Amino acid sequence: MPPVYVVILAHGGQVWLERFLPSVLHTNYPNFTIWLLDNASQPSLVEWSQLNFPTLRVIRYEKNEGYAGAYQRFFSAHGKEVPYIALLNSDIEVTPSWLQPLIDQMERIPRLAAIQPKILSWKDRAAFEYAGAAGGFLDSWGYPICRGRGEKDKGQYDKASRIFWVSGAACVIRTAAIWETQGGLLFKPYYFMHMEEIDLCWRLQRAGYWIGYEPNSVVYHVGGASLASHNPQKVYFNFRNSLYLLWENLSGWEKKSFLLRRLLLDAPAAIYLLFKGGFPHFWAVIKAHRDFFRRIIRGTREASLLPSLPSTPYKSLEGVAKGSYYIGTVEYPWLPLS
Repeated sequence: MPPVYVVILAHGGQVWLERFLPSVLHTNYPNFTIWLLDNASQPSLVEWSQLNFPTLRVIRYEKNEGYAGAYQRFFSAHGKEVPYIALLNSDIEVTPSWLQPLIDQMERIPRLAAIQPKILSWKDRAAFEYAGAAGGFLDSWGYPICRGRGEKDKGQYDKASRIFWVSGAACVIRTAAIWETQGGLLFKPYYFMHMEEIDLCWRLQRAGYWIGYEPNSVVYHVGGASLASHNPQKVYFNFRNSLYLLWENLSGWEKKSFLLRRLLLDAPAAIYLLFKGGFPHFWAVIKAHRDFFRRIIRGTREASLLPSLPSTPYKSLEGVAKGSYYIGTVEYPWLPLS
């Protein structure tokens, strides 16, 4: 079996590590190494982890670099050491056989660059969890959606399939695909958190790779361990990074059309959030647009480091659903993983 690094990023969250690390340690796979990335936790997790889980490899970053920055820093240093890296949130409980089916699919299909398991809710183990569920898609308006979100798991998504994006909560990445087509860019650090995995999967599709979902691998996700859904910071990152996503992956008239539509839709969304969540949520949307436009107007040095990839028409991408999630008319494409 090929070697795999299982990498868990933590900014605090010791309570989840205490609860769920034992399940990861009991993974039924013959050749894996667990890394714990302590992303400026206060207090540090290094001494605690060495005392309680001495087999872990631990790296501490003194500055909180976010999900995107910390994983990119790790990948730059260690991404050439193994063919596959599995990313796991600290609030995920894995089943003993979660890793093997994912690696089997990656070994079987060379065009497969990233794959995720079935992600169920830890709080309601018969239901799909919000972040990941049965695979990520984009709707016809460019909004991220998850198949199965809010549904009970009745076996309706028990076939392996191609999707648009894998959840960063639990997935396996083919490292060679990142080095050969992305210049070693796993995640863009300036995303900080939220939607960096969607951007990665979009870039990989533009490079000719597939993104997959494997239901024979099952994990259970608590969700909201980093930022709760009602946190204004979460609103900020979701709105800002959604704009980055479109700006950086679309081109020509599609870019103009999608961004204009998004700006028009974000205005009533901001007003809705003002009444639902108060002024901090409204202001988070305003700040998201302000910072997005500041970046694209002044340009940044990171832009020159981004890989040069073919422009691919939006509707020709795998995993673009028909209709819009926000008006309740989504038809998910069925793309077999074969």
